[in-house]
Amino acid sequence: MTGGDVRRRVVGVVLAGGVGRRMGHGRPKQLLKLGGRTIIEHTLAVFERAPEIDEVVVLMAPGFTAEAERIVARGGFRKVRQVVEGGATRTESTWRALQALGTDECDVLLHDAVRPLVEPRIISDCVEALRTHPAVNVAIPSSDTILVAAPGPSGEVIREVPDRSLLRRVQTPQGFRLSVIREAYERAWRDPDFAGRPATDDCGVVLRYLPDVPIHIVPGSERNMKVTHPVDVHIAEKLIELASRAAPAPAGPDACRRALEGRTVVVFGGDDTDIGPRIAGLATGYGATVHVFSRTTGPGGSGVRVEDPASVAHALEQASKRSGHVDHVVHVAGPVVGAAGDGGLDEVGEEAVREAIAVDHLGPVTIARASLPYLRETRGHLLLSTPGASAGASVNVSLRSSTAAAVAALTHALAEEWADLGIKVNCVTLTDPGIPPVEPRHGDSLPSPDDIARTAVTILASDLTGHLTTAAHTP
Repeated sequence: MTGGDVRRRVVGVVLAGGVGRRMGHGRPKQLLKLGGRTIIEHTLAVFERAPEIDEVVVLMAPGFTAEAERIVARGGFRKVRQVVEGGATRTESTWRALQALGTDECDVLLHDAVRPLVEPRIISDCVEALRTHPAVNVAIPSSDTILVAAPGPSGEVIREVPDRSLLRRVQTPQGFRLSVIREAYERAWRDPDFAGRPATDDCGVVLRYLPDVPIHIVPGSERNMKVTHPVDVHIAEKLIELASRAAPAPAGPDACRRALEGRTVVVFGGDDTDIGPRIAGLATGYGATVHVFSRTTGPGGSGVRVEDPASVAHALEQASKRSGHVDHVVHVAGPVVGAAGDGGLDEVGEEAVREAIAVDHLGPVTIARASLPYLRETRGHLLLSTPGASAGASVNVSLRSSTAAAVAALTHALAEEWADLGIKVNCVTLTDPGIPPVEPRHGDSLPSPDDIARTAVTILASDLTGHLTTAAHTP
């Protein structure tokens, strides 16, 4: 801000009033699940994390406001101030949102709930543009040639092919000064022809009833897609999956300390790769009490076999008695001795196969089951991992892929199952992106134990759940 500029309140309005008839479901499409979370949860999470957004209002399909309120409470979306029942049309829902906002001037971003992949950059650009423009619309150039059709003697014919360089595909958010969009709608409702010829979006209302108000275009993104048809669900889910594998921005020391100080962290495994002790060292440095239970039985080892329910339960009971509570439980997978090498699956011994499945598939299930009573009490965090490669001991690709896929599926399922309990469930992958993982190419650099430990602590300090994050290699 400059000079005497006063920052206006910025409100995100998430329009979730549609019923999704084109999706072919009996429930609103914004309640369909992608990656273990409803579409509206993904959308709300973006607005919740956007520092430019002060508060959020949700317009929900009639009959589903109570469910939306449960989603808001369960997800801890603190910026959501109101959940309002939507109208029969898009314009009616927007009008109800404007009424809910009151009369105090503010900047409003109206966003389709079924655009869950909107990027933070787009929100930032819209808010910045509203500093100097009364109305903004997000749009991207059309990559397809658009034609204007007209009725012909035996079907449609082409009437016109507009200049593609001037065409844009409209997205959301659409942003306005509250006084501007309110005035446009008040004029619309006074127009007896509006009901029979409604605008398709909010910028259309401004363009028709306040033609002298310029609408500034903010560049959008191909990722900011609208989930409208069944195929869109599959595309959006894959994009969300890919996005979730990117390591979150490293949490600063203050954020890590706020998240971990006074907490109890239990780490299972990782002693053979030194990852577990490094996670313990970082968490301890941020004020956490850490208990590490290794698989080894030699001097200093704990001898905890993660596939053994009694062994895991005893370890957690010990940690709880010593610290009084358990807030975070971490499972660190690692290469299994005897399952290494470049040979095919048929060359791996039976004992090695059983060991790999027991440690890296059954182990996470056992740890999750035993951890639930403790994490339910603290609304804590379960962090799993997939088996990875290390110097000279790479687990057979097929075997590692099988166990990694199982842990990935378990992460998604538990994140959904435990969401109402307030427990976060995530997974860090120890190799290059891809679930199932692939063997690193010759010359590629694997994440070091320090890289993996830093990624794990960053995830523990975050509010993520249901994410598969690949540890980032630091050159």
